[in-house]
Amino acid sequence: QVQLVESGGGLVQAGGSLRLSCAAASGFTFSNWGMGWFRQAPGKEREFVAAITSGGGRTYYADSVKGRFTISKDNTKDTVYLQMNSLKAEDTAVYYCNARYKPYKLGDYQAGPTWGQGTQVTVSS
Repeated sequence: QVQLVESGGGLVQAGGSLRLSCAAASGFTFSNWGMGWFRQAPGKEREFVAAITSGGGRTYYADSVKGRFTISKDNTKDTVYLQMNSLKAEDTAVYYCNARYKPYKLGDYQAGPTWGQGTQVTVSS
């Protein structure tokens, strides 16, 4: 059973930064999986934020975070990160990491079957 555990959320002022981490517990070969970050704000549907291919060579971003967020993947630590800079109040949400075996490609950001438990990010204006 694949397990993903997010951490790094918290309360930050607008303009600040946070780095989220998502560690994969034993159970699958992390380096074979693409990883994504999604978020869900109160009263809204879960939405795509960023994704990275299994080897880390390609990254994809939602327009709303492009230029502010950076996704990265360390296959030696079985961990994916989301560096979030210049945070805005509208970034407030629960952030989830996701594992997907099918390779990500431009425009194809459908989530895979495996989710973490989520971590809350709150940006005060």
